[in-house]
Amino acid sequence: MKKRTIFNALMFLLILGLGFILYKQIQEPIAFQQTKNEREKAVIDKLVKIRKAQEAYRGVTGKFAGSFEDLTNTLNNGKFMRIQVYGDVDDVNAKDIRYDTTYMPAIDSIKSLGIELEGLDVVPFGEGAKFEIKADTVTYQSALVDVVQVGTTYETFMGQFKEARFKKYDEKYDPKKKIKFGDMSKPILTGTWE
Repeated sequence: MKKRTIFNALMFLLILGLGFILYKQIQEPIAFQQTKNEREKAVIDKLVKIRKAQEAYRGVTGKFAGSFEDLTNTLNNGKFMRIQVYGDVDDVNAKDIRYDTTYMPAIDSIKSLGIELEGLDVVPFGEGAKFEIKADTVTYQSALVDVVQVGTTYETFMGQFKEARFKKYDEKYDPKKKIKFGDMSKPILTGTWE
């Protein structure tokens, strides 16, 4: 009778152990996908705000910012030029055409877009890591154009799932892959997620 009780207890522990292993094997891919979706969305939301800030910066300076320090300083202190035209500029016989130029603080537009400039460079879930930012001019189709690229790698914000072994749960997942907008070789502002 004692042997049977010991055997039943061992079988119960074995079943419990196998159940736990099965649970972990099912739980890990679910946790990976939930974490990836949540963190990827947060990074994309931040990149969209940075893109809007870069577009505003270009409206003030005519080019893109090559650093977050320059971006935030200019948007905090810069002004948009607004030209109001009075009269019909399409009428070749028009005699009374006036132009009125006013300047509006860029920070007002940034606030109306819901963009907080402080911490704009910090990658969500990146433990203080900063987005990589580049801006330059390149010749594209025989014209000199301004280009910008801002982004980070998946491994920066994926935490415990930053290793390549998690590719088994998502065949497109690559922790070295960049999530970014813009391109340093052509004048586009589209994101890799679009």
